[in-house]
This record gives sequence, structure tokens and C-alpha cells, in this order.
Amino acid sequence: MALDHPRPAAPALEIVKLNKTYGAVPVLHDIDISMDQGEFLVLVGPSGCGKSTLLNCIAGLEEVTSGSLRIAGREVTQEPPADRDIAMVFQSYALYPTMTVGENIGFGMKIRRVPKAEAQARVAEVARMLQIDHLLDRRPAQLSGGQRQRVAMGRALVRDPRLFLFDEPLSNLDAKLRVEMRAEIKRLHRSTGASIVYVTHDQVEAMTLASRIVVLRGGHVQQIGTPQQIYDTPANTFVADFMGSPPMNLCPAVIQGGTIRIAEHAIPMPAGFGDRTGSVIFGIRPEHLSIGGQPDLTVTPTMIENTGSECYVMFDLGGHPMTARLPGRMDENDLSPIGLAVDHARISLFDPDTTRRIQP
Repeated sequence: MALDHPRPAAPALEIVKLNKTYGAVPVLHDIDISMDQGEFLVLVGPSGCGKSTLLNCIAGLEEVTSGSLRIAGREVTQEPPADRDIAMVFQSYALYPTMTVGENIGFGMKIRRVPKAEAQARVAEVARMLQIDHLLDRRPAQLSGGQRQRVAMGRALVRDPRLFLFDEPLSNLDAKLRVEMRAEIKRLHRSTGASIVYVTHDQVEAMTLASRIVVLRGGHVQQIGTPQQIYDTPANTFVADFMGSPPMNLCPAVIQGGTIRIAEHAIPMPAGFGDRTGSVIFGIRPEHLSIGGQPDLTVTPTMIENTGSECYVMFDLGGHPMTARLPGRMDENDLSPIGLAVDHARISLFDPDTTRRIQP
């Protein structure tokens, strides 16, 4: 199902210098975001970082203290939610228990007095897309959690708005259903070309769903980029630690004589940093440590966890806990020293004072 109305050339969403305070307490600080048509933009960050507040500001459920919002090129900062041409999918399904699935999906069109034949055709089309067309006569109480979330998504899809807003829609589902619904949402985005802003605290959801990710912390934007940019070149140590499971290994180090020195270990400097010297924070992803070849580190495991296809080896480096993600299995009881090679091209360096990434 392609979206019905033509999309303008203007960005799907523009947020300019947006601030939000509750009394004297600032919650959002100078938020600047521009989102292209058809983009899947994910707002991610820990609890309390302001992502749901920002989504509510976009929706018009919260008043903006200062700054501006434009949806599809139209200024909406002061407009009520009903006039913004948006549709929201919430963490709670908010379905009417006395209505059937079909009635729940089509209720908004009934309120807007869409002709009955057109509304029925639209409901049938969306139900087929969501693979719930066989459930149209059931009540919400007769559905599973995943089916209820599909109904809530269907109610939004029949609106055909300029912008879809998803507020942690998978939080109430179990792990298996979350994986299934992630795939369903990704498929829907590809088939509809919809513009979606999606809030989650789950960095795996962010990495798998997003065209671009906005990482928030304490109401400040930390980084905006594609999932690969966020993962490979985090803007600071917070992003490096938050995005990734396990997170990036980080520890203090000193650059001296063309090497990165951590306790008794010396790792060759990656190319492009010239003759830089002094204190840094050394960063390396767990999967960029390996056994074999010329080892850069000789470490003693403190714990080994086998997950099936791979294993996590935990160890200390200069008094800081680190993790290596290695293929295959290892003996969990054998904690004898091992040699680890560092992928030098994948090393990240951060300024210890500002925590920002040091560019080559």
C-alpha cells in the first residue's frame, strides 16, 4: 500500500532550536533536527533523556517553550494535535474493548464521516497488509499482544498522515514478539514509504529499524547519524557506551612514541593521527578483538560466557573491565592467559576532558 496523498519536497519534519521547560526545570535544550520525506527517524536514549517529551512536542501534546516545528513545510508549533496531520501509535494499545477489530481500525474514518464503502475498502487493505484480515470480526480481548499492536498500527495507517509517531510501541511485548513486530514495522515502512518518528530506549530496535538515529542524553542531542555511523564513529564516550551490546570497551590510555600505552601494554597508533601525544580514552568494540595473529594484549580472563555461536571473554585492562566477543566456544573453566589482537583500523580515541571523539 503506497501512501495516497503526494509528498511535498519540504522535509517531513523540521525542529529548530526547540526548548522545553517545566517551570524552572529545563527538559529539552536547543533541539535541531531535519528529517527527510520517507525517513525512519529513531529517538533513543536512557530513561529520562527527553525522547518521549520531544515526541509529545511534535504531536502537540506538550507546549513548546521556545523554538519552532514544521511538518511537511508547514509551521505547526502552535497548532493543536488534530490539525497537525499526524498519527500516533502508543505503548498502550488504547483499543475500544466493545468494538471489533474492523471497527477499531475504521473508527477515526467514521468520526471524519468518510463514506462507508471507502472506509471499508481502506480497512480491508490495511488489515491485509498487517495480516490481520481474518481477525476483523473479533474483539480486542480475543487477541494476543502482537495482534493488538497490529490493530493499533492499522488504526494509524488508515489515516495516511504526513507523519507517523511511535512511542515505544513494542515495550509491552515479550522478546520473541518484539523481534517479529520489529520485522513487521520495517516491512511496513519499506512498503508504504511513510515518514516515521519512533521513540525507544532499546538500542537494538534503534539499530535495526532506523534510517537515522538521534541519540539523546539529559535533553541534549549527542549525535545524529545512520546506525552504522553511530556504531562505527560515536561522537563521544556516552554514545560509544550506550550504542552496542556489549558496549564499546573504554579505558584511559597515554599516547607516547607512536603507541597507545595502557598499563604494561603498547598498541600501535592507528593511521592518520600524526604525532599526537598525551592522555586519551582508548575505545574498541568487543568484536574487534580476536585470537590469532600477532597479539597486542596478553590478558587473563575473569569470566567466559558461551552463548552458542560465540563467546564473551571478560578481562581487566589497566584496572578497567573489558569484553572480547569471539567466535565459537571456549572452556568456561579455563581462565589461563590469552593473547588478543586489536583491529588497529577500528580503534576509537576520545578526549578525556570533553569525552568527544578525536578525529584523525
